[in-house]
Amino acid sequence: MRGLWSRALGVLRGRAAGRIVLAAAVLFAAWGGWSYWQATQDEAIDFGAERDRVLAAGKRTVAVLNTVDAAQADRDLRAWLDASTGALRTDLERARQQNLQRVRQLRTSTRGTVTDAAVTQLDVRAGTARMIAMVRVEVTPASGGGATTERKRFEAGLARTPEGWKLQSLTAIPVNTS
Repeated sequence: MRGLWSRALGVLRGRAAGRIVLAAAVLFAAWGGWSYWQATQDEAIDFGAERDRVLAAGKRTVAVLNTVDAAQADRDLRAWLDASTGALRTDLERARQQNLQRVRQLRTSTRGTVTDAAVTQLDVRAGTARMIAMVRVEVTPASGGGATTERKRFEAGLARTPEGWKLQSLTAIPVNTS
């Protein structure tokens, strides 16, 4: 009888241990689900993603406003308008014919490449941002001779529009070459 009793206790202990392991697994899964849900609700993650979108749009639009192909000036000046909003866009629209004549007269092409940039300010609720950018501008004269390279720095203001982030201001910052 003693052997039967020992065997019965052993089976019960095994079942209890199985239930404890099962309960621990359920609790761990619940904790993991709750942690994941908390992480998806984290505003810092949303803010970081928006900052990345601002940086990408800012780099693209700053490069656009530093690029004009003399052979495709009309297309490139249209791209300037597409990359801008607000007062900057108004200024570019107003000066479009003058800029077009100047590019056609000089027949000089430029190609801007953003080499480094950083978002310095972002207000997600207001839909505004500021960034700084280093730009390498290759200038090719009409003669097709050797292109020169200029280094420029800009502070850019951006605004969120229905089409995405666009430049609303672009200010050159002097580069100290000494």
